Amino acid sequence: MMLDQAASLSAGLRIVLGLVAGVIATLGMDLVMGRLPEGETPPRVASGVLTGQAPDTAPAGVASAVHYVAGGGTGPLFVTLLFLVEGVLGLGPVSYLVTTAVLFVLMVAFFVGVVLPRPRLAGGRRSAVGRDWALSAAAYLVVLVPVVWIGSTALP
Repeated sequence: MMLDQAASLSAGLRIVLGLVAGVIATLGMDLVMGRLPEGETPPRVASGVLTGQAPDTAPAGVASAVHYVAGGGTGPLFVTLLFLVEGVLGLGPVSYLVTTAVLFVLMVAFFVGVVLPRPRLAGGRRSAVGRDWALSAAAYLVVLVPVVWIGSTALP
């Protein structure tokens, strides 16, 4: 019985770790987004979709809120996917690599396939925004994965 409680506590703590890691990774992602030509456009696209406005006129506050809520929430999503992959492949670096690849594909596919087509953007700009989003998502994962890995080793 004690082992089940310890496993449950550890799982819950890993989800919380995912949330903290997600916020940290979002801050790291911001550094990359600020250097890309269309790097700051994805949060504005999401804001525009939610408010019904064009990305260039979408509210900056909504864009920032959506960006940080999504970034923070993606951390626990990573941990949840990691639990599933660890259940199949076991603990270790292979599970982290597979989970990272799956989450990267999900992040890019969701934004490029669901969110990005909604606003009116010029065709060339749409591909540039998608490219910069993929680079930003990769940067996010470059920060997220080591934080979760290191944090998980410190948990009971």
